[in-house]
Amino acid sequence: MTRRGRNLFSFLLGLQLAALPVFVPLPRADDKSPASRPVAAPNSDNTAAKPQGSGNSELDEKQTELHGLEDTLSASDAQRRKIAAEIESLRNDRARLNAALIATTARASAAEAKISDSERRLDTLLGNEEATRRSLENRKVLIAEVLASLQRMGHSPPPALLVDPEDMLQAVRSSILLGAVLPEMRAETDALVSDLANLVQLRQSIATERDSLRQEVADLGLERQRLSALIDARQAALGTAEQALAAEQKRAEAIAQQATSLRQLIARTEAEIGGAAHAAEEARKADEAEAGQPKSNLSPFNDPGRLAPAIAFADAKGLLSMPVAGDIVKGYGAPDGFGGTAKGLYIATRPGAVVALPSDGWVAFSGPYRSYGQLLIVNVGGGYYVVLAGMERINVEVGQFVLAGEPVASMGNGSVKTAAAIAIGSAQPILYVEFRKDGAAIDPSPWWAKSDVQKVRG
Repeated sequence: MTRRGRNLFSFLLGLQLAALPVFVPLPRADDKSPASRPVAAPNSDNTAAKPQGSGNSELDEKQTELHGLEDTLSASDAQRRKIAAEIESLRNDRARLNAALIATTARASAAEAKISDSERRLDTLLGNEEATRRSLENRKVLIAEVLASLQRMGHSPPPALLVDPEDMLQAVRSSILLGAVLPEMRAETDALVSDLANLVQLRQSIATERDSLRQEVADLGLERQRLSALIDARQAALGTAEQALAAEQKRAEAIAQQATSLRQLIARTEAEIGGAAHAAEEARKADEAEAGQPKSNLSPFNDPGRLAPAIAFADAKGLLSMPVAGDIVKGYGAPDGFGGTAKGLYIATRPGAVVALPSDGWVAFSGPYRSYGQLLIVNVGGGYYVVLAGMERINVEVGQFVLAGEPVASMGNGSVKTAAAIAIGSAQPILYVEFRKDGAAIDPSPWWAKSDVQKVRG
């Protein structure tokens, strides 16, 4: 390699290393992992870093903006008018309203699952970028030293042998040493070029994934807006007297304070609360009507206008969908950390996730209960009950008949620690799901559709 070639090579390589821009990845609202923090780019000239206060201020603004994106995102005026017209056309048609609720809930849950998948892919890409940056930074020191040696040789011509033979001997020794180092430097240079190309590709993938994530969040915002309007229309169509509802709710809260177990809570509400007693009676009638009826090979949940369970709960094994999109972090029978075993499922969800009822049934209890957070107990007939706990808000009332797949609640942001969240030690919202038969918890595994179990596990 000539002196000019060596100088040009070192100059270009130095430019490539010094010109790496600082990449600040888009942070998630609920993500506090190291991968979501900005990583300093290699800086070959060791210039002073940007003042910390300025960078933190900019990052805080972006985090605040994204934190409120899912909850504050609203449709345009035209989109809102379209949703309002849609709801109005469904208001007096119960079957169509139920069908719209179930379909919108399914789309919202699918959007939540897609967002979680996108965030996982984005985390992986950001981790790969950080590893590549560290690799480049480590190699930069070695290559810079070799290039510096080559530059020094280019600026100092070899000494004349007759003038200073000792200097010539030193130059020969240096040449021998550099001859051994140059192959290593070539390999390092090839690796550096490969890493630089990989870094460019990673940045392009991150930008694409981030744009996709923004679109998915926007889609979820629209689905949640539509779902909220549909829920309001459904509850308004029930025509429940507000005073009677308030009285029953107050009575239910008093019973919840006195009940020492879920079994006692269910028994007392069905004995003392009009709506819960009505739900129990309707469940009994449905059980009697189903007795002796032939079983259909068709999907039992196709009729959105039904007023009773489409199928006996005992016959619904392998047919039920998970109530929420998320990851099962503890299953039935797993050690609960207190010397016992878990009586239900613990599912980690996204903040604000929509919770749907897995099976047809009547609401037996709805409200706060001890450290469970918001608790929902649904009588699904045949002595079976479905228990959902850990939500932030419930949007169904005691005595109401709800179809499988209808939205019944929404999760919080994980800031309020329920018993389920404490048991897991999770910062995410945790939905607790329990199936009960004749007062005792049972294994819910046989009831879940296999495809839905795989999807909820991610």
